[in-house]
Amino acid sequence: MAVAKKKEKNTSGATLAPGVSKPKTLIIVESPAKARTIEKYLGSHFRVLASNGQVIDLPKSRMAVDIEHDFEPEYITVRGKADKLKELTEEAKRSSAVVLAADPDREGEAIAYQIGKYLKEKIKQTPISRVTFNEITKPAVQEAMSHPRDINMSLVEAQKARRIIDRLVGYTLSPLLWKKVKSGLSAGRVQSVALKLICDRERDVESFIPEEYWTIEAHLHAHQHAVRAELALLGGEKPSIKNEAHAKQIIASLSGKPALVSDIQFADRTVKPKPPFTTSKLQQTAANRLGFTSTKTMKVAQQLYEGVDLGHQRLGLITYMRTDSTRISESALGETHDWLRQYFPAQTPDAPVRYSVSNAAQDAHEAIRPTRVDITPDEAARYLKGDHLKLYTLIWERFVASQMKSAVIRTSTADIQIGDGLFRTSASSFLEEGFYKIIRLGASKEERTSHQLPFEKGETLHVDKIDGVQHFTQGPSRYTDASIVRALEELGIGRPSTYAPTIETLIERYYVQRDKRQLIPTALGKIINDILSQNFPEVINTSFTAKMESMLDKVEEQSVDWVSEIKGFYFPLKGKVDDVMHALEDMHGALDEKTDEK
Repeated sequence: MAVAKKKEKNTSGATLAPGVSKPKTLIIVESPAKARTIEKYLGSHFRVLASNGQVIDLPKSRMAVDIEHDFEPEYITVRGKADKLKELTEEAKRSSAVVLAADPDREGEAIAYQIGKYLKEKIKQTPISRVTFNEITKPAVQEAMSHPRDINMSLVEAQKARRIIDRLVGYTLSPLLWKKVKSGLSAGRVQSVALKLICDRERDVESFIPEEYWTIEAHLHAHQHAVRAELALLGGEKPSIKNEAHAKQIIASLSGKPALVSDIQFADRTVKPKPPFTTSKLQQTAANRLGFTSTKTMKVAQQLYEGVDLGHQRLGLITYMRTDSTRISESALGETHDWLRQYFPAQTPDAPVRYSVSNAAQDAHEAIRPTRVDITPDEAARYLKGDHLKLYTLIWERFVASQMKSAVIRTSTADIQIGDGLFRTSASSFLEEGFYKIIRLGASKEERTSHQLPFEKGETLHVDKIDGVQHFTQGPSRYTDASIVRALEELGIGRPSTYAPTIETLIERYYVQRDKRQLIPTALGKIINDILSQNFPEVINTSFTAKMESMLDKVEEQSVDWVSEIKGFYFPLKGKVDDVMHALEDMHGALDEKTDEK
């Protein structure tokens, strides 16, 4: 006699027919790479799908903000995402629960909110919750899954307010540019201020008049070591050499005279390791050390965060890469301290190093760090290549170094008397190598090299030659990716997620060109900047933009009514745009090249 199979029960209590598998929990993330990593950490009762970014958002073709009803936004299904939304809905209907696991920031919270709101209307009985991962490792994912929460509406409101402000500024100012200059142009709350900074700097560069000056160098030999020393004093005073004739006169007066080491002074200094990376500092360092653009840095960092195949497992190698905090979790501090005591005991302090967090920081996430300190750059090189290995190495070195002892450097400065001229040269050497023991990619060769002077006080050195070197005073430098990010951060403009997109927008719009890492405004960029900064100085300025950023932070803290704040700036702006629309001359054709044709 056949034995009847016992029917299984699902989590909602409904019975399942024989042979029907138990419903799974659906987890929705943004990217396929993140989905692949997370799915490997969870059992067969979970299904992980990617939304591929926003599926519900404001339309691009119009403002879609209801001015008359407290600036309520009009969200639609993103073009081309209807099939993706349908796929998520169908899978949610088959699932016992839905977990929204978009990135742990304002944008991620908004994505989770929009998807959750849509699904709740379609599948009213299925529970929907929210989780976040600061790092994508098995312990972190399992820990997050054990503590689901509701959507954080303060974060959603802050992101909503940001989008609306950006819409109001962009979609109010841009039509003015279309009508007066050229169709397809754009203005923006952050991008237009960044453009102003770049244009102002270019004006300073163009107006700078360089001045000629000369220095005098002595090329010496000591015990088969070449030594170069620069003239510091002439007749007891600092020389001011304006031209070649003056330089030759000084050289002639010093030629043929012996070189005596009259004094050597020693000075010791302590060099502390830098804190672990924030987003802006990572972008700046990657630009300076690796030549990466801000966009490239964030793209590679995103891939390291979402997960990399390590042969036997898939692992997110770094923590979340959009952060303004230098805070490190206690567990990571403990693991790193233990690792350092094992491999670098002489350079390990007695206790983990904790860095203070800036008052301006939101401190929503940890600093950027490796998720496992034991995956050294040498170990990672088995699985990572090229740009991914370089950026991981930079992050790993910076974090591990931040938990090591300071370096102690001795600088030896020698005075060398040649006639009436006092020449100086110096060399630096490590008394204690400290954190430099682990730094390779993150510091220049000069920083890491230890030198000592090859002579003693009282020695006479052989003079090979004395010559003059022509220089010109250096004016202000053009902005680079690194320096514009630093300027935006210092001025309180934008947030970690906006630095790279702001630069790329300026380049895509052809307002700015990148030439040998320098950001140079185009003729079009200068015209746009002149129109906006001259006619809307109250909006296109750093203090207004920083004030808006501060207000948006307060929305997240639930300490300000953003609707009232927006009313205070939008209606005067709209009136001013209408006035300028009538008064400003038409500039179509201003960029056309003139020819001799009639």
